[in-house]
Amino acid sequence: MLETDRFRLREMGHEDLDFIAGMLADPEVMRFYPKPLSRDESQAWIDRQLERYRTDGHGLWLVVEKASGAPAGQVGLLDQLVDGVRENEIGYLIHRPFWRRGYASEAALGVRSYAWDTLKRRRLISLIRPGNLPSQGVARKLGMRVEKEALFRGLPHLVFCVERDRA
Repeated sequence: MLETDRFRLREMGHEDLDFIAGMLADPEVMRFYPKPLSRDESQAWIDRQLERYRTDGHGLWLVVEKASGAPAGQVGLLDQLVDGVRENEIGYLIHRPFWRRGYASEAALGVRSYAWDTLKRRRLISLIRPGNLPSQGVARKLGMRVEKEALFRGLPHLVFCVERDRA
């Protein structure tokens, strides 16, 4: 799908279940989600991405290190409905062994460029739980600022936003 200096981002598939299930079962990785996911729930997660690829042309992509070929997480572009408005969200989730290396920021900047340059999007958001300071730091590196707070899937989220002309 796209490349950065250190990563290839590609569509995930059923062959990625072991990695995705391990990441989504990790309580630390999932601490800002309602709960860690089971293997079956992780399979459903992959199935949702496959459906997004078909219907939207994008979704969460697997982040793969170029040097090692190892998967490190997932970053991508999601269509979300926030307060009744369709938004394009940059979402990112990096597995714990790869934290604090700038992986989320680098991959998310690649997705931002793709959204602006290829898809011609003008506005992007990230939905982040109020206590998730590391993800808020990534959003700020993308040029995002808090626009508002919104309930998303029944939980409070900060809506970070960046517009192309203001990044």
